[in-house]
Amino acid sequence: MKNSSLYPAFILHRRPYSNTSLLLECFTASHGRFPVIAKGVNSKRSGLSGLLQPFSPLLINWRGKGEVKTLVTCESAGSFIRLTKKALYCGFYINELMIRLLGRLDSHNKLFEYYEEALKKLADGMEFEQVLRRYEICLLAELGYGLNFNIEAETGKPIESEKCYRYVVEHGPVSMASGSGLTISGSTLLALEYDRQLDKKERKEARMLMRKVLANYLGDKPIKSRELFQLL
Repeated sequence: MKNSSLYPAFILHRRPYSNTSLLLECFTASHGRFPVIAKGVNSKRSGLSGLLQPFSPLLINWRGKGEVKTLVTCESAGSFIRLTKKALYCGFYINELMIRLLGRLDSHNKLFEYYEEALKKLADGMEFEQVLRRYEICLLAELGYGLNFNIEAETGKPIESEKCYRYVVEHGPVSMASGSGLTISGSTLLALEYDRQLDKKERKEARMLMRKVLANYLGDKPIKSRELFQLL
């Protein structure tokens, strides 16, 4: 198959392949995530290696019937989204989540918008934990794992900001007297539900909650970018 059109894309990961080529993990709105070989782009005659970087908006097309495609055309689709310091590690973290959780060749038009928006917010200096929590929630919702933050799972009652709850993964918030789970305040749950600015206490609770939820889908393998961030 050869595409005659150019598709908006981002590179999630790249590594050397053969002597002068790159193996890229691409993310597009229309075709989701898939690997592409960019042949000869590391040669002296090619000027594409610098373009084929994470966080650079691209337009690409490719060919190939197998799982691994071959890059045919690539051009810039906008300014490089420059992430530095903590924001850069956050970008790596988002990319790692995408690689670990997205299936091959599943279209995610809305998620592509969320992804680009999250990168731009990080580049603009928005509070990084706020950006990460919103993106984690949107990512899980797009994958069919939407989270309940505003209704008590067992009673159907609205969450109250002044109360504390236990959050049971794949079930939702329950009263403190019910079962086991991570303790979290109603104010944090409602802040996550309505994308309200988190205060210091709420940021910590939200971080622990999303770490627990994501572990349910990521398995035991540690997230490398999280380890790098902790070292930073």
